[in-house]
Amino acid sequence: MKRKLGFSRVAVAFLILQVALSSLMAMASDADPEQDFCVADLASATVVNGLVCKSPAAVTANDFVFHGLANPGNTKNAAGSSVTPAFAAQFPGLNTLGISMARLDFAQGGLVPPHTHPRATEILFVVEGSLLVGFVSTNNQLFAATVNTGDVFVFPRGLLHFELNVGKGQATAIAALNSQNPGVQAQAAALFGSGISDVVLEKAFGLSEKAVEHIKSKF
Repeated sequence: MKRKLGFSRVAVAFLILQVALSSLMAMASDADPEQDFCVADLASATVVNGLVCKSPAAVTANDFVFHGLANPGNTKNAAGSSVTPAFAAQFPGLNTLGISMARLDFAQGGLVPPHTHPRATEILFVVEGSLLVGFVSTNNQLFAATVNTGDVFVFPRGLLHFELNVGKGQATAIAALNSQNPGVQAQAAALFGSGISDVVLEKAFGLSEKAVEHIKSKF
């Protein structure tokens, strides 16, 4: 049965994220908009650095509303987690505005595997539960902490990070990012699911050919 987020928790989450986004916008990675808005035309085949604007005459208030974060995602998968993005591709009204959001849902023990957002800093607000979160700096130093309901954690732009549910039940978090298209690269899938030569992976990780093939089979 799907559970809707409690109103009070959502209100607090969005208030905190609004303040956080104001700070993130000061160092936003996306180009500044040159018009009031540029609602994405998702049907356009034109390729630009971003998404093409649809005609202002066709824009309505509904273009600035997104209902996709109201309900939890499906966590019945190997990772035990679900990420519901509200990026420009899902929420066209965000196009050119340099911000986006996502909802993270976790079954008990669920994990959002190590990944990066090459174009955005991410700030995470824990709506419910306890999460072990962390990122790795470019000198391979781990910064990790357990965050609980009401806590906030920030992941610097482009750095490898993860979220693991360490609580006794389900967990939910809301993320805000300072890009309308932050990009997501899951490290394990990128390395073992992209077709990189077995020889490269064997040498890079000190693994046998059999071990590399076994890991690749997962992706």
